Amino acid sequence: MRLFKILKKPITTEKTSNLEVVNNTYVFEIAPDATKIDVKKATSEIYGVEVASVNIVNTREKFKHGKKGGMQLRKRTSKKAYITLKDSNAKIDFSIVK
Repeated sequence: MRLFKILKKPITTEKTSNLEVVNNTYVFEIAPDATKIDVKKATSEIYGVEVASVNIVNTREKFKHGKKGGMQLRKRTSKKAYITLKDSNAKIDFSIVK
């Protein structure tokens, strides 16, 4: 699998921003067939940082019912990786790719 296809996009929310500051952990949406080893290699080669650990979470499909006529909305499944860096001073700059 190609490195740039493993990490799809960074997830930036209030919760993930808090993780970056406190635990030096970054969150990415990843490919559905990616493993922890793939994510670790891709992160270290693309961003040039040392990875301490990788945790992967599969999100389930969610449904919402509308008010009128039972309209149904669907949120698709996705896969997220929580990546913790070894060095507490190391940062990932999303605008610069090495």
